[in-house]
Amino acid sequence: MDDPRKDGFDRLWTPYRMAYIKGENKPSDPEDLEGCPFCSIPRMSDEDGLIVARGELVYAVLNLYPYNAGHLLVVPYRHVPDYTDIDADEVAEYGAFTQKAMRVIRMVSAPQGFNLGMNQGAVGGAGIAAHLHQHVIPRWGGDTNFMPVIAGTRVLPQLLSDTRALLAEAWSAEPYPGS
Repeated sequence: MDDPRKDGFDRLWTPYRMAYIKGENKPSDPEDLEGCPFCSIPRMSDEDGLIVARGELVYAVLNLYPYNAGHLLVVPYRHVPDYTDIDADEVAEYGAFTQKAMRVIRMVSAPQGFNLGMNQGAVGGAGIAAHLHQHVIPRWGGDTNFMPVIAGTRVLPQLLSDTRALLAEAWSAEPYPGS
C-alpha cells in the first residue's frame, strides 16, 4: 500500500464539508417551505437545530458550515428571500438580535472584529437564497491563515454543540436591549 503522505503533506480531513459542497440541505425549489432548512430548524429542539436564541419574529442559529467558531445566523421565521420583504417589526428585531449576537460573542470568545452580511440572491452569494439570513462572523487577528488559502480547510477549535451551549447560556444572561 502506498503511503498517503508520500508527498510530504499532512492531511486534515473535514468530511462534513462534502455535504455542503454537494448542496445538502439547500432547497431546490425556492417556494418549497418543507425543503427550506431555515423553516425546518425552528421546529427542532434548540440543541438539534443549533439554535442559540428565539425571538418573536427572528431567531439566532449557529451556521452548520461556519467560517469561524461562533459564526451565527440571524433568521426571520417568515420565509422571505429579500431584506426589503421584512416589515418594520421584523427589521427592529433583526437588528436587535444582530447587536445582541455581537455582544454575546464578545462575552464568550473575545473576537477582535466581526463580519456582518446578507447575501441577496444566488448571484449575490446566498447559499440559501430563498430565505433571508444575516451572517454574524467573529474575527481574530491571524484567523485568515494559510489553511483556507493553501489547503481549502478551516480549522475550528470547538464542536458546534459546545459553541451553541456557550452562546445560548451567555445569550440568556445578557440583557435584551430596552429591558
